[in-house]
Amino acid sequence: MSLIDKIKNLSSINTLSKHEQLVHGIIEAIDSGILVVGDQLPSINQMVGELGFARKTIVKAYEELKGRGLIESKKLKGYFIISEETKVTLKVALLLFSFQRFQEEFYNTFRKELGKRFQIDVFFHHNNLGIFETVFNNIRGKYGMYVVAPIPDVSIRPLLTSIDSQKLLIIDRYLEMPQEYSYISQEFEEATYNKLLELLPRIRKYKKFVLFFSDNKDYPPGILTAFQRFVTDYEIEWKVEKEYKPGNVKKGRLYFFISDTYLWEVLRDCRNNEYVVGKDVGILSHNDHVVKEIVFGGITTISSDFKEMAKKSADHIKNQDMTKEIVPLNLMKRNSL
Repeated sequence: MSLIDKIKNLSSINTLSKHEQLVHGIIEAIDSGILVVGDQLPSINQMVGELGFARKTIVKAYEELKGRGLIESKKLKGYFIISEETKVTLKVALLLFSFQRFQEEFYNTFRKELGKRFQIDVFFHHNNLGIFETVFNNIRGKYGMYVVAPIPDVSIRPLLTSIDSQKLLIIDRYLEMPQEYSYISQEFEEATYNKLLELLPRIRKYKKFVLFFSDNKDYPPGILTAFQRFVTDYEIEWKVEKEYKPGNVKKGRLYFFISDTYLWEVLRDCRNNEYVVGKDVGILSHNDHVVKEIVFGGITTISSDFKEMAKKSADHIKNQDMTKEIVPLNLMKRNSL
């Protein structure tokens, strides 16, 4: 039996629309082995001629099959089968900075909330524009939904806007996009400033407030701006360091970390020097994690709820909503400060 015969046989099912007839007919053809990976589908014009369906009906069906990750379109060549995983409802590309602990937390929750009928492929750009462009060009046109943590650089906006607004969700970092695009993002400057203000009495216990910040990493610049505004407004002695040199921890200092790399080194040096964290040395960290609830009596953090961000992202995909939301930063006061 041919593909066209499969589709025509479904016309006897009165509950199926012509669009559904096409989608189910092609899926049945894949499941029965009539179509395999690499096969070319009839062109839209051929389908119109063979079935008598409206052109827009066939385009809509092909687009749904693209969204499920079953077919792809090749410029000037047509539509081709690229997967036989017909039980997948939607194929989702998730493009993140890197697989850090809090992004792993996002992924695990996102995966759980979407369920098994959604296929999620994860990619990383490591805050590198060249890698971002390469990865994005490789995945463009092959997924039904793109969930992207963007590099906050306007040069990538043309790449992002090449994806239909209904198929793209911006997460994590905010990037100004045309009105029709959805986002679930963080805001760093005002939120960080306000959380530091809540901590002011504790911060004043220490002689110097030190932020570890490097321009060549994926650190949000809003955190640096907030820190500099805060220490200036409240006349706090401060310093910004690009990196921590092992063995250089000093009493009377409050250390503020964006990355966990230096955090663990300072905590190790505090232990080795028998400094009491929260008394001799203060510790403040961005991005909460269950480990930070436990070690050294608990690390004070300023953090978004990445599980909540993941749930909202999954809901956006399942409900196909328009979403424009800034996720608040939470302050977890613990014994390290």
